[in-house]
Amino acid sequence: MNVAIVTDSTSTIPKELIEKYDIRVGPQIVIWDEQTLLDGIDIHAGPFYERLATSATMPTTSQCSIPYFQKIFEELVAEGKKDILCVLISSKLSGTIGSAQQAKELVPEANVEIVDSMTVAMALGYQVLEAAKMAESGASLAECKQTAEANLDKSGVFITPETLEFLHRGGRIGGGAKFLATALNIKPVLEVQDGRLEAVERVRTRKKVMRRIIELAAERIGSNQPIRLSALHANSPEDAKMLLDEASEVLNPVESFLSEVSPAIGVHTGPGTIGLCWYAG
Repeated sequence: MNVAIVTDSTSTIPKELIEKYDIRVGPQIVIWDEQTLLDGIDIHAGPFYERLATSATMPTTSQCSIPYFQKIFEELVAEGKKDILCVLISSKLSGTIGSAQQAKELVPEANVEIVDSMTVAMALGYQVLEAAKMAESGASLAECKQTAEANLDKSGVFITPETLEFLHRGGRIGGGAKFLATALNIKPVLEVQDGRLEAVERVRTRKKVMRRIIELAAERIGSNQPIRLSALHANSPEDAKMLLDEASEVLNPVESFLSEVSPAIGVHTGPGTIGLCWYAG
């Protein structure tokens, strides 16, 4: 591989695929009780969600730092990989791309290209993996970048949080709407649209919202083939597996797996969140 692939920890790519394609991951930052924790290094999904469910204090997040991206770029150059492609979380959700751009200027000996995925989670992960497959085949940096950009519209993600409490704490939903949704047991369906997380629908009960997510995913995918699916979860693997099994029956993917919502995303969505990511085309 002449081209090195870099992403960030919100991509939720399974560890075995990270290792297979030698993808470098810049950790997002979780700040909690005056501790600065690197997502996926100092803090991991399972313990994070267990603590979040009972914590009296709320963590906050910050993007992967400029020095960390600089470190990644310098290490790759030292390994002889000067052509580097970064495919990162949507610039409308995080300042991560800004960190990578500033780090790029600090390592002039590296030839770094940066792609705004306009999404997050495995919708981002699929874009990263397609670029990594091209790199593995010996493609140039320009070809890998073109592949990543061509796949921007081929992936997507729907999520539903178990509770609106964490969105409410973060100022994402007003008190009146929070009370109404709780009283009626309404579950929101959220989708990344044009780089932002937007509310799509409100559905009653967990089972109904799973079915609706699958219907919406099928509408977005249309006749595009082949299909790859990933069900994501924040400490709720049983529900995610149920969602993935039902989606697989409907969509007949060539590949499917579970992935965990990274702590940097889970800060905003809370434990119990599940979702469906897809790549088709």
